[in-house]
Amino acid sequence: MTDRFLCDAMLGKLATYLRMCGYDTAYALDREVEADDAVRELARDEDRRLLTRDAALAARTAAAIRLTARDIEGQLDELREAGVSLSLPERPRRCGRCNGPLAPVDASTTTPADAPDPATTDVWRCRRCGGHFWMGSHWDDVRRRLNDG
Repeated sequence: MTDRFLCDAMLGKLATYLRMCGYDTAYALDREVEADDAVRELARDEDRRLLTRDAALAARTAAAIRLTARDIEGQLDELREAGVSLSLPERPRRCGRCNGPLAPVDASTTTPADAPDPATTDVWRCRRCGGHFWMGSHWDDVRRRLNDG
């Protein structure tokens, strides 16, 4: 089974966590897909494993993982129980917002005011949406949450 995931409309925060862990993770609402049949079709067409809290949708979708927890900690625990490895890579690989690939920002490049100076801190830029990312306090918070599981 693929390590590519599709999170349904109820799992947007989980999609961000999986992207931070380096997984190619689509989020149904990013694709403006919400109806069950359209979600199933998207998972099949893109060879993605569906993650859902919807029991009926999970039952009708091959290899889907049904989650029951509403909170992110519980969802992460359930994914671990399903055999999904959850840890942060040495460097960010995927955009937490849009799932695009990240590329390192050259030390001489100017970044937005809210991003650190790439001459002093490693910064990555999303090739799809242009967002800038670095391993700051949010990265540390996610690492702690993943390690607590």
